[in-house]
Amino acid sequence: MEADLRTAVEAALASGGEAGTIVVDRPVGGGCIHDARIVELADGRRLFVKSDRAAPADLFVREAEGLAALARAGVLRVPRWATPGRAGDLAFLVMEAIPTGRPGAGFFPAFGRRFADLHRGTRGERFGFDHDNYLGGTPQPNGWSDSWATFFRDRRLGHQLALARRRGRSDPELDRLGERLLDRLDGWLEVPGEPACLLHGDLWSGNFLADEAGEPALVDPAAYRGHREADLAMTRLFGGFDASFYRAYEEAWPLPAGHADRLPLYQLYHLLNHLNLFGGGYRGRCLAILRRYAG
Repeated sequence: MEADLRTAVEAALASGGEAGTIVVDRPVGGGCIHDARIVELADGRRLFVKSDRAAPADLFVREAEGLAALARAGVLRVPRWATPGRAGDLAFLVMEAIPTGRPGAGFFPAFGRRFADLHRGTRGERFGFDHDNYLGGTPQPNGWSDSWATFFRDRRLGHQLALARRRGRSDPELDRLGERLLDRLDGWLEVPGEPACLLHGDLWSGNFLADEAGEPALVDPAAYRGHREADLAMTRLFGGFDASFYRAYEEAWPLPAGHADRLPLYQLYHLLNHLNLFGGGYRGRCLAILRRYAG
C-alpha cells in the first residue's frame, strides 16, 4: 500500500472512531474496477480497503450511503461501517472486512427468503433515492418519481442510451429501437399495486458472499428504491443463482403476474451499462432485447 494511502486510511479510521495502525496489507480479488486490499491493524482487526485514482470524487461516498441504507433495513448483513476518504487524487473506501466462510446446503434458500424480506420490509410509494450514485463506475441519476415506468424510462434506460450516443457506443439501429422502446415502456412496466422497495441495485455473484457462519452478506450496492423485479433480473443475468434462491423468494413473497416478460427489460439496463463500460461485445445482447420489445 502506498504511504500516502496508508496515512489517509489511518486518519479516516481515527475520524470514524475506529482508530488503528496498519501493520499488514495484501491485495485481494473481487475488485474488478478498483484496487482491493485486506489490511490488518496492530490490534488484530482486519479491514477491507478499495481505492481508485480514476474514480469520481464522490463514488465511494455514495457507496457508503448505499451500504448504510441496506444496514438500516436490518435483514441481510453488510459491513457494519464504511468510511470514504481521499489521498491526493486517490479515492478510497475503508470498511469492516466480513470474514468469509463456506455456504452450506441451506445458503441459497435462506438468501432468497431474506432478500424477499429486504424488499417487503422496505416498501414505500416513491421511486428513486435521495441522491445520485453509481452503477460500477457509471453515474446513476436518481431523484424521486411517483411513476416507476417514468423513472425507469428517464433515469435508467434513457440515461444509458444517451450515454451510449455520447461515448460513441451506439449506432443508428440501436438508437432507433431504443427511442421506440422508451415510447412504449409504460405499457410494459406499470404494474398496479407493486410498491417501491429498497434495491441492492447491482446484485450478481460478485456482490454477495457467505460470512464466517455461512450466512449471506451483501457488498457493492448501487442502491435505490424501485420494483423488486429489477433486482431479481440482475441476479439472473450472468448465469443466475441456485434455483433454490428463487423458489425461496417466491414462497416468501410471490412475484406479480407477467414478471418473466419484464425481466429482459430490466436486464437491458445492465447490458447497456456494460456496453458503455466495456464496448461492443454487449451490442448483440442489447439489440436482441430491443428487437423483441420495440422491433
